[in-house]
Amino acid sequence: MTSLDDARTLLAEFPVADGHNDLPWALREQVRYDLDARDVAADQSAHLHTDIPRLRAGGVGAQYWSVYVRTDSPDPVAATLEQIDCVRQLIDRHPEDLRPALTAADMEAARREGRIASLMGAEGGHSIANSLGTLRGLYGLGVRYLTLTHNDNVDWADSATDVPRAGGLTAFGRQVVREMNRLGMLVDLSHVAATTMRDALDASSAPVIFSHSSARAVCDHPRNIPDDVLERLPANGGMAMVTFVPKFVLQAAVDWTAAADENMRAQGFHHLDTTAEAMKVHRAFEERHPRPVATVATVADHLDHMREVAGVDHLGIGGDYDGTAFTPEGLDDVSGYPNLIAELLDRGWSKADLAKLTWKNAVRVLDAAEGVARGLQATRSPSNATIESLDSLDG
Repeated sequence: MTSLDDARTLLAEFPVADGHNDLPWALREQVRYDLDARDVAADQSAHLHTDIPRLRAGGVGAQYWSVYVRTDSPDPVAATLEQIDCVRQLIDRHPEDLRPALTAADMEAARREGRIASLMGAEGGHSIANSLGTLRGLYGLGVRYLTLTHNDNVDWADSATDVPRAGGLTAFGRQVVREMNRLGMLVDLSHVAATTMRDALDASSAPVIFSHSSARAVCDHPRNIPDDVLERLPANGGMAMVTFVPKFVLQAAVDWTAAADENMRAQGFHHLDTTAEAMKVHRAFEERHPRPVATVATVADHLDHMREVAGVDHLGIGGDYDGTAFTPEGLDDVSGYPNLIAELLDRGWSKADLAKLTWKNAVRVLDAAEGVARGLQATRSPSNATIESLDSLDG
């Protein structure tokens, strides 16, 4: 058998539990939730990274669907509810393939049934609008992790890609983490500043996750995890789920992106401008300076380093499919996971360690968070603290 055959055999028993997929947002942006127009039971490779046939081909057994909304949404709570509704509609439309999952036991039940456990994660603390009641409401609707920030700061936590304001977590931010612990909602530290990572680890009594982040020592981007934070995961019990986004995993892509953004600004455009005029400038730059290409090996380099620093018990996979315009060669869409597992087999990773990476660690972490929550709920009432009561008005 080839390594790819071995990878597929392993994934048939211990499938991928992926930490982050932005399919709901892509469906919102492309077709405004017209699920007939993007029927994921059929091949959607012309439009999406994700559909059920390719999830099956990729050996995916559990997926945290991101219910992300933009930080500048006029009503982020309502938009998040629409995203949750989209996930529910997907599950209802495809019951033979997708199984709703709220717990680690649900994940294992889906694996036994041969269905894909479908969980939800909210990407960015702006989705709770500074309200612990809203946080509890999202949990009640099935959201099982909250990424504390997205690309911009929130009032109570600093993002990795914004100008620091809180210095990590504020008092209210620490209360958000404690309330998440009490609920059994995983604290997700992807997108947050390193100071926020450290503060959250100090505040959390349950395992944390990074739903889609890689190693900063391998690729120096603020979205990635510093080694001192990776070193804390064994004591915390949490896990870091490597992401595939080229500009987060390949240093040449980080440098290329910075140069492309600067070129856009020099030509009078915002670096995220997608108007026809702006894209003409961007395409001209790319013709002069071809975009660096990440590969399966690029991602495996991150996992090798993260295993050395944090240990194999604290690693997972969070591809960020349908949340990025570009993907590595060999990881072009959700069918590509066997290529990564084959690469790791060729590098000497054992099948036992790969079973932890793909499945066992994700189940263990959610189960542990549930256990912490049961203990806290026996001794702690829901918090009704407000940001005004805990933080000064000027932050």
